Amino acid sequence: MQVIIRDTKKAAVELTAALIAHQLQAKPTSVLGLATGRTMEGLYALLVAMHQTDGLDFSLTVTFNLDEYVGLPPTHKNAYRYYMNHHLFDKVNIDVRNTHLPKGMASDPEEEGVRYDAQIADVGGIDLQLLSIGESGHIGFNEPLSAMFSRTRVKALTPKTVEQNAPLFDTPEEMPRFAITMGVGTILEAEKCVVLVTGANKANIIVRAVEGPVTSMISASALQLHPHCTVIVDAAAAAALEQQEYYRWIFEHDPQWDRFR
Repeated sequence: MQVIIRDTKKAAVELTAALIAHQLQAKPTSVLGLATGRTMEGLYALLVAMHQTDGLDFSLTVTFNLDEYVGLPPTHKNAYRYYMNHHLFDKVNIDVRNTHLPKGMASDPEEEGVRYDAQIADVGGIDLQLLSIGESGHIGFNEPLSAMFSRTRVKALTPKTVEQNAPLFDTPEEMPRFAITMGVGTILEAEKCVVLVTGANKANIIVRAVEGPVTSMISASALQLHPHCTVIVDAAAAAALEQQEYYRWIFEHDPQWDRFR
């Protein structure tokens, strides 16, 4: 794992976008794992701008999203399919047939998880998985006690997750209590993982995920086991990290980051 600290949220988002753009330029047929949420809105806006002004090409790209709420149709304003269409897919030259999310309206959600993993395997796996980390330390909807080798499946959402996301719905009662999510094991199979986390409210969980023990109580801590995981944080999110000076030194002196500095 490598931790990169940028002074501002803007700089953290710009570096993450640059890594994704570099992936697509190096391999136009890349399979991207994508995430949703407020953290990603600025990132997707920047990728759209790079497409419109610099010609960043998505035409051969295949995508798989981390998760989807159980029981929401894709046209629902809080469905993640709707989110992705609105923030990215409808604004770039991607073939919508190559964009995949779990089907929240599947008649058998558990079977949908099995189908989704098989679909990822059929295209050769994910080249770059984009992630963020929730305040309970989850990646995707892998809530506390998610097994490290778990597969895409249905997960019950914790009260904290429901509390955080319910304001996005017209009434709290509309907030789904279950989601289909890539498993921790599914995520760890990606060739590369890039994690974007910003804001002071994430500082306490970032230090536990990055510098604490690997534990199923914090599914993001499993990323410590991944051989090619880059965690990009702004200064606010990095505030509690003990090794900040070391992380900054590596980024400034490692030749692999020359093109991104």
